[in-house]
Amino acid sequence: MLTLTELDTLPAGFFALRSPRDLHTLMPNPTLLHLQGKREPRVFISVLLHGNEDTGFFAIQQLLQKYQTQALPRSLSVFFGNIEAATFGKRRLQGQPDYNRVWPGSELGDCDETWLMAQVTDIMLGKGLFASIDVHNNTGKNPHYGCINVLDNRALQLARLFANIAVYFETPRGVQSMAFAPHCPAVTVECGKPGVAHGVEHVLEFLDAVLHLQELPDHPLPPHDMQIYQTVARVTLPEQYSFSFIDPMMDIQLLPALDRYNFSELPAGTAFATTAHPHARLHAWDDEGVEVGEHFFTREQGRIQLKQPLMPAMLTLDETVIRQDCLCYLMKRLG
Repeated sequence: MLTLTELDTLPAGFFALRSPRDLHTLMPNPTLLHLQGKREPRVFISVLLHGNEDTGFFAIQQLLQKYQTQALPRSLSVFFGNIEAATFGKRRLQGQPDYNRVWPGSELGDCDETWLMAQVTDIMLGKGLFASIDVHNNTGKNPHYGCINVLDNRALQLARLFANIAVYFETPRGVQSMAFAPHCPAVTVECGKPGVAHGVEHVLEFLDAVLHLQELPDHPLPPHDMQIYQTVARVTLPEQYSFSFIDPMMDIQLLPALDRYNFSELPAGTAFATTAHPHARLHAWDDEGVEVGEHFFTREQGRIQLKQPLMPAMLTLDETVIRQDCLCYLMKRLG
């Protein structure tokens, strides 16, 4: 059974850790760290919900090192999530659910992980929150952007502090930001690929700026100050069909360098894959979990291509992530 550890001081040796792979030596269990600052209410930050996404860990390490000898501008709580998967440099381990699909509101049944995240949520709501931030990386080429679950001025102001691109989504459910959005401004920040110094610097800058805010404005952003997109479908590969980026013997051959399409407005007819299999296709799922692939993709002379103009995000070349999660999301621009 999973056990949550709560700390109110940083373990000795935290700043000497060279990688999230070593975090288990100080925090063997999922850990919620509470640190007192000059202002309340506090900021909640989650990192390592996916164990191979290290930008949040390094940004927190550098942030806390900066305030090692001075008070934090605002109280802070940090949740270090899938430490076990981080030990092996994996998104999640075999048999584990996705740690960003098990927060309150999840469509998964009861399990140790849903119980744990409910516990974390209850603790944090009991403390009062200024803002909630969940830090993630992508596996494909993407710009830095924020994700929100409510079209609310303060949530948009928080996301804009990170980037001028925001994605509004209602599924998948059970994500951290969706659990906290009814209670405070909440954002997921997507920081490009892991292991990139610029990503760490950007997140560090953002987190420090949020801690220094006296308030989040409740007025609308100026027109054209932000590009806002809404997800309309989640694209997956049907389990019964094999796929590859390089093997022509597979049922579906995804185009190499497909991730170059991320955040590009693509015309109808843009190919995602080729296939010689008579029935192979891509699935697309709407917010109600209905398979609606025929609305978004068509087959023409062995090409699986877009049926209408759309913009993809989070296209990945990582075949494990495609099977565990999805190929990408399809989006439309919001005014």
